[in-house]
Amino acid sequence: MRTITTSELGRVLAGLPSNPRVVVSGNFATPHVLLAAVDGVLPEYRLHALNAQPGLPDRDGVTYETAFVGPGMRKSPTLIYIPSRLSLVPRLFGATCPPDVVLLHTSPPVDGKVSLGIEVNILPAAIEAVRARGGVVIAQVNAQMPYTFGDAEIDVDDIDVAIEVDSALTSPGAMEIDDVSAAIGDRVATRVADGSTMQLGIGAVPDAVLSGLTGRRGLRVWSEMFSDGVLELDRAGALDPDAELVSSFLFGSPELYGWVDRNPRVRMLRTETTNEPSLIARQPLMTSVNTALQVDLYAQANASRVKGRIYSGFGGQTDFIVGALHSPGGQAILALRSWHPRANVSTIVPMIEEPVTSFQASAIVTENGQAWIWGYDQKSQARHLIRDAAHPDVRDELWEEAHALHLA
Repeated sequence: MRTITTSELGRVLAGLPSNPRVVVSGNFATPHVLLAAVDGVLPEYRLHALNAQPGLPDRDGVTYETAFVGPGMRKSPTLIYIPSRLSLVPRLFGATCPPDVVLLHTSPPVDGKVSLGIEVNILPAAIEAVRARGGVVIAQVNAQMPYTFGDAEIDVDDIDVAIEVDSALTSPGAMEIDDVSAAIGDRVATRVADGSTMQLGIGAVPDAVLSGLTGRRGLRVWSEMFSDGVLELDRAGALDPDAELVSSFLFGSPELYGWVDRNPRVRMLRTETTNEPSLIARQPLMTSVNTALQVDLYAQANASRVKGRIYSGFGGQTDFIVGALHSPGGQAILALRSWHPRANVSTIVPMIEEPVTSFQASAIVTENGQAWIWGYDQKSQARHLIRDAAHPDVRDELWEEAHALHLA
């Protein structure tokens, strides 16, 4: 790894093919200084990032590409969405999406290694793929990136050049846990036993679930991501002190970033490992908690699309639902509001018209109750959803639809 200035990037990128594919850290680990410099050199390129946040280069010549759409790409008219389970996204780099450049955001080197810090995810696979085809790996080395262990550690010899920065990492805005989210969190928490292994998605409801688990003991974490809720569990003594906290990426407050820095309890692993259903299934009492935009009377969930347009993607939901259901004592829970406040519509619908993201969780939990799904016949599933999860204002209508669908 050779340190250069941004003015030298032109020579580093001179041998690239036209319209190269640039893979970059996503979420809240995007190396914005490096990316802006690369954008100033390349007239056109494909930019591949997972759950990209605002602040990406947005001009003619830049095409966004992703398997999980974040707010930084969501409204782009030229967005290329590639449907894929998160566990399989790394395989794309050796098949239909070979990278030409990989941009990393790393810690300073320690003993010949740098750390990917808060974002491992698909990056190790991207590094391997781009080096196999003679591409370029460039790092933004940040003095404020925490050093985390596991697959986060990258040998400096696997990085061609680096630029140095000293800037604070971005944190997401505070997630408000309102009364409805808190009620859902409390209901989910009642289903979680001591000694469970937790995976939670992103949002107010998963955060509320973690807040409701501070009284548990011996909890473990095997997840694709975690945030500040894990800090709360640790302070409350709810976590198993002898178990590693396994994740693939994380984001949260500066306090969280400081807590994970050189923390031997935190093990950051590549997506192929954290999201492998067979490995998820080995975790004791694996409890997967995710959310959805809609659930229908067949217990199918849409967590990906709004009015026909891609909103996010499969993410890790399908991986963790399958893995949790195969874990001894495991369960897969979809937790959501029964009523969408902005759209002013029920989230429990007769039949989903969008492409289905997942189906047949253990239970659907809303602020109104718990609808048991797995193990019940389809009429019982529909009855539980209407009686125990749907908003009271739409239950009569849902019963009519259930009769029309021969589900009642």
